[in-house]
Amino acid sequence: MTCAELLIRLLGERYGVDTLFGIPGVHTVELYRGLEGREIRHVTPRHEQGAGFMADGYARATGKPGVCLIITGPGMTNIATAMGQALADSIPMLVISSVNRRDTLGRGQGRLHELESQRDLVAGVARFNHTLLAPDALPEVLARAFAVFDGERPGPVHLEIPIDLFAAEVAEPASFGRPLLYPAAPDAEGLATAASWLEGAERPLVLLGGGCVAAPEAARELVSRLDAPTATTINAKGLLGDAHPLDLGANTALPPVRQLAREADVILAIGTELGETDYDVVFDDGFALTGRLIRIDLDAQQLVRNQSLALGLVGDAGRALEGLLMQCPEPLHKDGAARAAAVREALALEQDPALAPFVPLCATLKAALPEALWVGDSTAPVYAANHLLSLPQPRRYFNASTGYGTLGYGLPAALGAQLGRPDQPVIALVGDGGVMFTLSELATAVEERLPVVILLWHNAGYEEIRRYMDAHGVARLGVDIQAPDFQALARGFGCLATRVGTPGELAQALAARPTDGPLLIEVDAHAWQQALSA
Repeated sequence: MTCAELLIRLLGERYGVDTLFGIPGVHTVELYRGLEGREIRHVTPRHEQGAGFMADGYARATGKPGVCLIITGPGMTNIATAMGQALADSIPMLVISSVNRRDTLGRGQGRLHELESQRDLVAGVARFNHTLLAPDALPEVLARAFAVFDGERPGPVHLEIPIDLFAAEVAEPASFGRPLLYPAAPDAEGLATAASWLEGAERPLVLLGGGCVAAPEAARELVSRLDAPTATTINAKGLLGDAHPLDLGANTALPPVRQLAREADVILAIGTELGETDYDVVFDDGFALTGRLIRIDLDAQQLVRNQSLALGLVGDAGRALEGLLMQCPEPLHKDGAARAAAVREALALEQDPALAPFVPLCATLKAALPEALWVGDSTAPVYAANHLLSLPQPRRYFNASTGYGTLGYGLPAALGAQLGRPDQPVIALVGDGGVMFTLSELATAVEERLPVVILLWHNAGYEEIRRYMDAHGVARLGVDIQAPDFQALARGFGCLATRVGTPGELAQALAARPTDGPLLIEVDAHAWQQALSA
């Protein structure tokens, strides 16, 4: 068979890939010969950045790597932003690209799509980055890529294949079976020390990040057994379930949780970067841990970043949670629920004037679509939902307000999530500014008949940046932008669309949503706020 045919066979038969995101191009047509007759769904976005965001949303919703087929040169520069977001949030993404012929690489001959070094270009947004130089090496290189997903801190992997290798003949592997690969478990002695410190703590605190989402049962059991107030990152929302008595939500940037963190004598942090966009969204470096910090992470270097470490363990979060449960067989009594309740009362999130307009928004959406996945861009409803929303399971809430913080993520990532989880409704939270980055993906939603609810918060410009300019005494420039007629645009794509200004109108629109295509609900932010204050 050819190298291109072997690639598709390995993806489907060895690694269980069922969906590919890509835009066919002159350099990748041989890959599409390999796709013919295969039970792999190919989705065509309208921009390679959209392909990357769709793969990201698919991966977060399913736990499986999102896979993209990308053209040489401009395709890779287009997808680099999406790879940056996936890298920042440790999302498994396999980007397979073409590259120019081996005998032309680096020669600057003005070839189609030529870059001096495509591999160097994407090195900063990839965990593993490889140029295939011999077709027989393909099985080994793919195995290395999936070893990153299965055994290391995940993130984007890039494999580029010179166009002269696609049609090269290769021998069929002896087996298409996938090897079992388990990530490292934390050291048993270290786990025993951690358990001893937690048992002796008077005011323990637990911090759980996105690395824990594959083990929600173990996380809930350990938190309950330690009787410790627990904060989750945005990417770990839902890990403890709905309204868990020890759950502080993703509120570590707010004063009551910061005070609790400063008073904690032992802190257990698992699978979290302790990064700015979760713990310091007010950007004042005010999140401080003064107690003994225990960190567990797949990435050894991450253990010593951002906060002063007392005990660090390298290993998989899920195996760490299970190991700690074995070390802590008896429930502890630390007044955790009372301490957590006092913090939640002090937070008074639903009475916060900045969050108040979004309380009925979240409540209406949750009542209408209780099983939904929430996928967001960087927009006001997302910033509010980060604090307000409680969900029963992980992998139901993710957005671009963390990590890399790119605009345009919400719509295509929601489509990827819907493709990965067709059994569940998906809500895309977008703003009138950010949605313009990837609005073309409405065509993909219509073509694939994806029943995503797109809630577009229309506040006539870049509101978050307007506030920053006002706060810092900078004259508003470039933020009061003209918006298109979103209703006409959506209908031009073949997407149903409506405009609402009250919670009641939103509920009616949600009740009438289609099941065979997207619905765009445009919320007039000014009318919404007026209706609530009337």
